[in-house]
Amino acid sequence: MSDNGPTYSNILATAGSGYRVLARKYRPKDFSDLMVGQEPMVRTLTNAFETGRIAQAYMLTGVRGVGKTTTARILARALNYKTAEIDKPTIDLRIPGEHCQPIMEGRHVDVIEMDAASHTGIDDIREIIEQVRYRPVSARYKVYIIDEVHMLSTQAFNGLLKTLEEPPEHVKFIFATTEIRKVPITVLSRCQRFDLRRISASDLVGLFTTILEKEGIPAEAEALSMIARAAEGSARDGLSLLDQAIAHGSGQVLANTVRGMLGLADRARIVDLFEHILRGDVKAALQEFEAQYEAGANPVVMLTDLADFTHLVTRIKYIPEAAADASLSEVERVRGRECSENVAVSTLSRMWQMLLKGIPEAENSSRPAGAAEMVLIRLTHAAHLPSPEDAARRLLDMSAGNGAQGGSPSGNGGGRMGSQPSAMLNARGSEMTGGRMPAGGPTAMLQAVPNTGPREMPVGRTEEKPEPKVPIKSLEDIADLCAKNKEPVLRARLRSSVHLVKIEPGRLEISLEPDAPKTIVNDLTSKLREWTGITWWVTLSNERGAPTLAQAEEQVREQRKTDAKADPDVAAILAQFPGAKIIDVRIRAAEEQADIEEAPAPAAAESDEGDILPGDDIEF
Repeated sequence: MSDNGPTYSNILATAGSGYRVLARKYRPKDFSDLMVGQEPMVRTLTNAFETGRIAQAYMLTGVRGVGKTTTARILARALNYKTAEIDKPTIDLRIPGEHCQPIMEGRHVDVIEMDAASHTGIDDIREIIEQVRYRPVSARYKVYIIDEVHMLSTQAFNGLLKTLEEPPEHVKFIFATTEIRKVPITVLSRCQRFDLRRISASDLVGLFTTILEKEGIPAEAEALSMIARAAEGSARDGLSLLDQAIAHGSGQVLANTVRGMLGLADRARIVDLFEHILRGDVKAALQEFEAQYEAGANPVVMLTDLADFTHLVTRIKYIPEAAADASLSEVERVRGRECSENVAVSTLSRMWQMLLKGIPEAENSSRPAGAAEMVLIRLTHAAHLPSPEDAARRLLDMSAGNGAQGGSPSGNGGGRMGSQPSAMLNARGSEMTGGRMPAGGPTAMLQAVPNTGPREMPVGRTEEKPEPKVPIKSLEDIADLCAKNKEPVLRARLRSSVHLVKIEPGRLEISLEPDAPKTIVNDLTSKLREWTGITWWVTLSNERGAPTLAQAEEQVREQRKTDAKADPDVAAILAQFPGAKIIDVRIRAAEEQADIEEAPAPAAAESDEGDILPGDDIEF
């Protein structure tokens, strides 16, 4: 065992039950620690404290793990800072004050922390309103820290407004939320708002390096970069992953162990896959994918990493300094710069768009590896295709060249744009003869065709999409088709799990319930094509959409019950029989209803659809 510093075994032996995870052990304690990624907020608070412009309420917002609750405690500590020499609010907290330790540990009597996720009602806010009248026990200010404030009910927000606008001079409020848009504007207007930024990957790498040096744990730079990227701007998530990586590597943070822990692909191999795609080598691309998959890489993660590298290459193309990012590996930095110099923006843009569509396909597929391979095949075949504008320009150039040689487009003497053209263009625009395929696998081809002009349409008519054999205008129509074609399982799933967002001939946009089967999109696509005779595009939307068919029917039933309760006769029956309740409301058949409507009835009996009419069956 080495004597050069503490080892992982020594740390475990001495830690015992008192071990604290890194996210808690290295939680920021003052504003100097918060300077990692949050400089604008620290600068604003510094100026406010120095000039005495201290607000009565603060709103802290940001993604999970960026330090909202920690910042709230540091702010409460600064408001109540007191030492033998200093007795005023300050942001210079280098020397621990009288109230600092209990505030940071969340046990100070005058700093009250409340989780709005579990205290959402008006009664909890009413308790706060009653307590603010009393002065703090020992501190300068009584500080209320309300975490996840967006979870408060509307009544709770309204009850807090007046106190929030004109609180007693000894009370301060600090709110924290991850969903700032759910906080009423009336509350936001009474607070100073601070948006805590995502911490950059390079800052996270620096934070991890500092912490590991203090812990005496060796680490590889590439491993820290992978953890920083996986943290997505959250220091807490990053430190939790770092803790896991230390345990996974038996006291070391190694790239191979982190890669296996996160299910990532080797970044160098991702670049290899990227280059195979650019060369149009389908076989090499699929072999590389299979090798990474067998090594434990997740197919969706591989496509996501491929999209990240595509974005990186595009970014370096316009901002060369982006290659100096500390979170990048040496392979990404060097080969990313090389690719940016050799790949056209149109190619990168097309790859990006295809990956954005392919990643959700792989995620929602029952066979993600197969779906990912199909995405790679599409990428490889399309990587070198010219843009539509470039293809049109090349064809025009060929046509002009043939005219200069004196050949007639439709003649046989030297004309190369005749009825049977023999010249072809490969993906890079160079001419090929004999129609032979190049070596190295399939290559996209362009064949010159004669320009016959635009297709003429009869006067007064326009080209239209084919109409479906069976018109579909709603989910009810699709459910009826399922019943007609004896698909009870698909019909049940459609009724209970599908929200309609938009529908038009050939296109269906939906959202799904969380427990919906992943195959329902593919099932609807294939069945609608079979039943209607046209191709349907069924896509998932981020919008909630209309209620499901089952939910809509339940709403109608509940409305009928409500209408029944409002009926005087029904109300009298319910009053006569205590404990009775309406369990269902049934409308008679159309012919019976027609007979009732023919019978003379008072003018007051006229009612909207869904109201209880004479003749309705009501079950109690």
